[in-house]
Amino acid sequence: MALPMSASRFLERLRAEGATVVEVGDWEHHNRNHVGPWGPVHGVMIHHTVTEGSEHTVELCRDGYAGLPGPLCHGVITKDGRVHLVGYGRANHAGLGDDDVLRAVIAETALPPDNEANTDGNRHFYGFECENLGDGRDPWPEPQLAAIERVSAAICRHHGWTERSVIGHLEWQPGKVDPRGFTMTWMRSRIRERLQ
Repeated sequence: MALPMSASRFLERLRAEGATVVEVGDWEHHNRNHVGPWGPVHGVMIHHTVTEGSEHTVELCRDGYAGLPGPLCHGVITKDGRVHLVGYGRANHAGLGDDDVLRAVIAETALPPDNEANTDGNRHFYGFECENLGDGRDPWPEPQLAAIERVSAAICRHHGWTERSVIGHLEWQPGKVDPRGFTMTWMRSRIRERLQ
């Protein structure tokens, strides 16, 4: 069982891993903790936003929208590779997912198919939304991919996790397709190399 790191430690870890971080407003205290706990944490979840335009994307992920209040993640990774911190604590990013997947993440074993939505992922995962249309054609620039690798490795390094603690939303919740445009197997191999 891992307790979430403090906001200051989170920021320190991301910067130590070489991430370019932008602090957005009072991100350290912007969360959904009043509706339920955050933690214990077991992994990192990667998403795509289905948006374009960095400023709009960051604002949407910080504030949310009707029916889904923000923050919608902890960090927004824009196409230029910057990591915009928009919240810290419980965030509306993972939703309900598969308890078998969570057990595999905790054990750091191969992921089973995600065929249930019975477990609160917002409680157990750090979340990063990545600016992309999610249509399989919108490019993923290398600075953005490198930032995904860096933030994931930073969190894994802090908690003593391997790359197997990093998953995509599509591996957690049935019907989700994000991130689309690269495979999580490929991204995990990049994270594994960075952690060595």
